[in-house]
Amino acid sequence: MAEAYLRLSALAHLGLEARAVADPGEAGVVLSERPGRGQIDLRGEAEDAGFLGAVEQAIGLALPLEAGTTASGGAATALWLGPNEWLVVTPPDGQGAAAEALRAALKDLWAAVTDVSDSRAVIGLSGRHARDVLMKGCSLDLHPRVFGPGRSAQSAVARALVLLHQTDEAPSYDLYVHRSFAEYLWLWLEDAAAEYGLAVVSGG
Repeated sequence: MAEAYLRLSALAHLGLEARAVADPGEAGVVLSERPGRGQIDLRGEAEDAGFLGAVEQAIGLALPLEAGTTASGGAATALWLGPNEWLVVTPPDGQGAAAEALRAALKDLWAAVTDVSDSRAVIGLSGRHARDVLMKGCSLDLHPRVFGPGRSAQSAVARALVLLHQTDEAPSYDLYVHRSFAEYLWLWLEDAAAEYGLAVVSGG
């Protein structure tokens, strides 16, 4: 992992902060980059109550056990990736303390804790036409009765592999994408959103 002072946003060269507006007004789609989020790949036995309890004690979060679901607790959010794998997301630069706490709590158990914060960029997509934009390039059924707040899935958006997390009913989404595809995905989203009116805001 790069030292904090060397870390550079995957989209820094696009000058998004200079384009950001305080109020998106009537824009149908709002885009933002969410830089610096901590991301920890966590593996362990979902059937092991000791493992689940140790994780909850370490970071104040009960892991989601159902496919495609997420859970939040303390200062972290966990996204289900597979039967024994989760992505634990922390506020910017919070991954170090969270990873240390997890490793200490899980040291005597079958588990793996890997900081992957530098592997993915996070793009925020929201607004009344956010779902319409995603539907242009994603084969998932995103209808509210199927995919709503707290749901996540790994899929492709415009052929870029993403981890998609719907965070509220607005709807708002976080798109986790490998850094090498971040610029491509951002530009595709901008183009797909143009007909609805697009605003760029500062991420969080």
